[in-house]
Amino acid sequence: MYFKIQLVSIVVSILITASIFQLIRKRKLLERYSLLWFGSAIILLLFSIWRDLLEKLALMLGVEYAPSVLLVVIIFCGFVLSLHFSVVISKLTEQNKILAQELAILKYDIKKQQNSSNTKMFDSPDEIKVKG
Repeated sequence: MYFKIQLVSIVVSILITASIFQLIRKRKLLERYSLLWFGSAIILLLFSIWRDLLEKLALMLGVEYAPSVLLVVIIFCGFVLSLHFSVVISKLTEQNKILAQELAILKYDIKKQQNSSNTKMFDSPDEIKVKG
């Protein structure tokens, strides 16, 4: 029974890693973001392959029920991912605000230049009147 669960865990971990590679290859996931996902997949793969690792980690932390350590590790990985993406979103929000302000300034400058322009734009060369 344990062997089947371990085999399924290993296959799922490898599929997650392969999916990350595929997303990078298709340029749907940037390399800098994939590092966190690879780290999570490797941790999952380590726990899948080396079953005693979870027991040893639980013993080191003083936890009697080893699967609860796995839950803590998963929650910690989710926390790290959420924190990282919150930082990225905050940075992008600030950049978006700056770009919107710069665009508004450029639109204002163009409108101001068009309104203050004394030269008339001609639609065709026939409208140009030559003095003399």
